[in-house]
Amino acid sequence: MTAAGRIGGIEGFQEGEIRRQASARFTVSTRGQGFTDVTAAVADFLGRSGIEQGLLTLFCRHTSASLTIQENADPDVQSDLMAALDGLAPRHPGGGYIHSAEGPDDMPAHIRTLLTDSGLTIPVIDGRLVLGTWQGIYLIEHRDRPHRRDIVLHVAGA
Repeated sequence: MTAAGRIGGIEGFQEGEIRRQASARFTVSTRGQGFTDVTAAVADFLGRSGIEQGLLTLFCRHTSASLTIQENADPDVQSDLMAALDGLAPRHPGGGYIHSAEGPDDMPAHIRTLLTDSGLTIPVIDGRLVLGTWQGIYLIEHRDRPHRRDIVLHVAGA
């Protein structure tokens, strides 16, 4: 038998109509596989939008890079996550993958994107991203070589 958790009451309820939206894009130049913190760029976009309450979406226009929300305090978390992805989708020549036209790191990169995600949705309250204390927004480059990655942003609200 598993223990059930306790669900608290609904707090901070707000409602209203969507009166405004904004969109933009930015490019991330990666150095090869690893995490790039894009939180400041996303927060800057949100500030420029003027939206105080709403929903922000980010979309990575690539199949071998992804987006994630992860801990931003201890860089060891990123190292451990990369090691975990290496275990789930190993990158080595002749790894048994059929798709290898773009090199031995390409198919593992596609699998890693499948396991993480190409898009994120983040609530906006009082003009701020509603992230937890230790959360940051990251682009994860899954390829070995440097790439330029396009991120599309959209926010709707009031």
